[in-house]
Amino acid sequence: MLLFDAHLDLAMNALEWNRDLTHSLAQLRQSERGMTDKPDRGQSTVCFHEMRRGGVGLCVATQIARYVKAGNPLPGWHSPAQAWAQTQGQLAWYRAMEEAGQLVQIADIIALNKHVHSWAQSQAMISQKESDKESTTADSAHDALPVGYILSLEGADSLITLHHLERAYQNGLRAVGPAHYGPGTYAQGTDASGGIGPRGRELLAEMERLGIILDATHLCDESFWEALDAFDGPVWASHSNCRALVPHHRQLSDQQIQALVERDAVIGVALDGWMLVPGWIRGQTTPASSGLKLECVVAHIDHICQLAGDPRHAGIGSDLDGGFGCEQTPSDLQSIAHLARLKELVEARGYHEQDVRAILHENFVNFLRQAWKPNRPSLV
Repeated sequence: MLLFDAHLDLAMNALEWNRDLTHSLAQLRQSERGMTDKPDRGQSTVCFHEMRRGGVGLCVATQIARYVKAGNPLPGWHSPAQAWAQTQGQLAWYRAMEEAGQLVQIADIIALNKHVHSWAQSQAMISQKESDKESTTADSAHDALPVGYILSLEGADSLITLHHLERAYQNGLRAVGPAHYGPGTYAQGTDASGGIGPRGRELLAEMERLGIILDATHLCDESFWEALDAFDGPVWASHSNCRALVPHHRQLSDQQIQALVERDAVIGVALDGWMLVPGWIRGQTTPASSGLKLECVVAHIDHICQLAGDPRHAGIGSDLDGGFGCEQTPSDLQSIAHLARLKELVEARGYHEQDVRAILHENFVNFLRQAWKPNRPSLV
């Protein structure tokens, strides 16, 4: 079954973690043996081969570069120009992966439908070969296909001016999260407080004009509600979990989930351990000690579906290798390919096959088809 992962920091891993995602997981982990600069060294879960092996044929891939003002203790760049330059380096990497046949950018409904059709044909061929017990493996069949990616900007502080947003749109940017962690130029993020302010409203107005999706992930509560009130365009939460299950302001409250459902949003559940089980302490808690398994992911999916009254608003936004590795993922997931195990686990909760397809890819695909109806402005 095709999987849509609504949040992967692929370029960040390539440029900041220095991971060649064309290599195997074994190669990536071996290359990082003995490295201690980041807690997830030697424990990565994402590479192109593993994405294809698990059927992750579509993803939302990020550009991310935080601008930090004087006095902000968070890591980041010291000017918007530096942050912008970093995002452009990430864009260059995505282009290089397109040229290498590893990725294909999905920026309109025609490309989306073509890509979904190609993966459906490939998976049908694989099922037939497996049924006929032919020697050709699913791995080799999928490795001939590029992974489709929708470009998203996580944290908007790298946008020097709103003209830079239009330039980014021309380069394929289709979703923006106005804030990440801490205080921001256009909104306030996780661990911060406050509203979006005049610059945030200007950003949202330009996003609405261009048809760019608002990613409500990481917005603090005040900015969340102000952004939803100010923005009439398409909204999703690419990688957010449920506050009712794990109490923390990084998670969505039931009221926020219901507000997103009313906007026809889709919420991608993330696989970071501290967002899945309560009481997680980074560097101390382990998947084994906390009982963290993929079933915890399904619990958050089910909570969203129960609040919505149907399965049309839940999806996957794994955030795998987003600053953590398998030291902080469910114990039954050692690779992004293991996301495919969610199919049986969701079915075990009583969901029909049609509902499972919706959760694993159709909800986000249908969301994009609606958002990308041919009514975008001419930028010529």
